[in-house]
Amino acid sequence: MQMSPVIAVHLTAVLAALVLGPIALWARRGHGQPGRSVTSRPRLHRAAGYAWVSMMLLAALSALFIRDFTLPNIAGYTPLHLLVPTTLVMLVMAFRALARGDIRAHRQAMARTYVGACVVAGLFTLLPSRYLGQLVWGQWLGWL
Repeated sequence: MQMSPVIAVHLTAVLAALVLGPIALWARRGHGQPGRSVTSRPRLHRAAGYAWVSMMLLAALSALFIRDFTLPNIAGYTPLHLLVPTTLVMLVMAFRALARGDIRAHRQAMARTYVGACVVAGLFTLLPSRYLGQLVWGQWLGWL
């Protein structure tokens, strides 16, 4: 089973986003414990956040070139491809909230995008019937 360049780019972007997301969320401003000073890491938050957004955009756009004709689909696009417009809309909403100064809405949009587009989509992608699931569970780990 050989990985196409598009899937390699997509997988690299997704894995980078999976790692960068928690760093950006953790480094956000104002997450101190009650009774202690607030630890602020705005530079780390901004750097990890922009890197995460870049990787999410790359992952979403590269997903448009990955088709699956084995699952129920329309022209090779499966229900999992609905995450592409969803991810793009959520990122726009997050930055609009930030531009309005609504940090709470920004934080919620980014956290929801991370969970939905990285964690939930990742779990569906790693199902044994999917290409990456077969690659991970069958070829790399030898469990299937």
